[in-house]
Amino acid sequence: MLDAKNVKIGFIGFGNMAQAMAAGLLLRQAVRPGQLYACAKNWEKLRGNTEPRGMHPCRDAAELVNSCDLVVVAVKPYLVADVLAPVKEQLAGKIVVSVAAGKPFAAYEEILAPGTHHLSTVPNTPISVGEGVIACESRHSLSEEEWALFCDIFGKAALIVPVDTAQLSIAGTLAGCGPAFAAMFIEALADGAVKQGLPRALAYQLASQMVVGTGKLQLATGTHPGAMKDAVCSPGGTTIVGVAELERRGFRGAVIDAIDEIERR
Repeated sequence: MLDAKNVKIGFIGFGNMAQAMAAGLLLRQAVRPGQLYACAKNWEKLRGNTEPRGMHPCRDAAELVNSCDLVVVAVKPYLVADVLAPVKEQLAGKIVVSVAAGKPFAAYEEILAPGTHHLSTVPNTPISVGEGVIACESRHSLSEEEWALFCDIFGKAALIVPVDTAQLSIAGTLAGCGPAFAAMFIEALADGAVKQGLPRALAYQLASQMVVGTGKLQLATGTHPGAMKDAVCSPGGTTIVGVAELERRGFRGAVIDAIDEIERR
């Protein structure tokens, strides 16, 4: 029976997201390095990204699929069908997990052999430090045992959130694109602090920890973000002055518009 101690996980494609997932699994000791495999177009680059970590580089998808129990499809969405075509029959006996945006269950039903067990997900890059999010399509063909195995392993490095198919895109946008927005916010906060005389490295450290701490506080308490904001805004105090200025500048509206634009793309 497969479990976290003996499952072999392979990444077809080993770009930024796949590397982030592997890093998170290793950091959280969800699996051992020798349980991870990867294949990619550039062999020398692949070796450089895998062998120092104790992972196994594979020459091609066929070698990887033959070696692994759970296969993560991590190539660009437009390449998925072509990359999986030569190994479609081999994948029929594996657990297939997609991290390719815009490829839900129905798309893989057309690409994979009938009866293949598969799940479509949208992870984000903070998984690399064990603080990720993986939005998962509720509709999948994994068995109860396979789903439990997936959650047991990847849940050590990310919050796993099942969503309806219609919500997978927006959940992926929020969790997947959000780190870029958060990074911009951290940078802007730090720039403001540097302008007022704080050393830049310290400004980044304070801003980043503040964002981490605020997020963890909300998750731990379930408090409405508006209430958390109010708790910091004393009457006639400093924080409300900054909040009022952000409101005048359209801060919240700009963030909402950014989400809308991504979903309209």
